[in-house]
Amino acid sequence: MIALALGLLALLFSRGRLRAIYRERFEEPGRESLFLASVGFFTAVAVVRGLTLAIHYHIGPFHDLSMRGRHIHHLVWGILLLLLSGYGWLVRAASEVWVGRLLSMLFGVGSALTLDEFALWLNLRDVYWSKEGHESFEALALFAGLLSIGIFGEPLFKGILKEAGRVIGLRR
Repeated sequence: MIALALGLLALLFSRGRLRAIYRERFEEPGRESLFLASVGFFTAVAVVRGLTLAIHYHIGPFHDLSMRGRHIHHLVWGILLLLLSGYGWLVRAASEVWVGRLLSMLFGVGSALTLDEFALWLNLRDVYWSKEGHESFEALALFAGLLSIGIFGEPLFKGILKEAGRVIGLRR
C-alpha cells in the first residue's frame, strides 16, 4: 500500500506541467532528496497507522504477518529498508537520478516503519497498543513528517500555487 501511494504520487509528477514545476523548483539535489525522504516518511506513517488500526480492530482483510508462529513487526521491514537504502547510497556514486529518488523515498519509509515501533526497542516488549507505546511518538512522527514536507517542499508548493493562479487567471 505504501508503494502504491508513492507510485501514484510519482506518476502524478512525472508528466505535464507538474513535472516542469517539479524540475524547476528542485534545482538542488540535496533539497529534493530530503523532500522525497519526508514524503516517504509521512506516507508510510499514514499508511502503517491505518493498517495497524485495521488489524487491531479486525477491519477488512488485513492481518499480522507471522512466520512459523512468530509475529514479524514492521520494525523489521523498516530496518531492512534503512540498510538497503543506506547501502544503495554508498554504492550509488553518481548513478541514475531515479535511483537516488527511489533511495530517498525508501529511506523515508524505512525511517517511519522503524520509528513507529520505537517503543518496542525502548521497552524491549510489545507495548504498541498501550499508552506508553504510541501517544507521543505518533504525534511526533506525524508532525515531523508533515513539517519536513512543508520545509523541503516549499519551492515546489510555491510553483504549484503560481501555476494554479496562472491557470485560473490570477497574476502575481
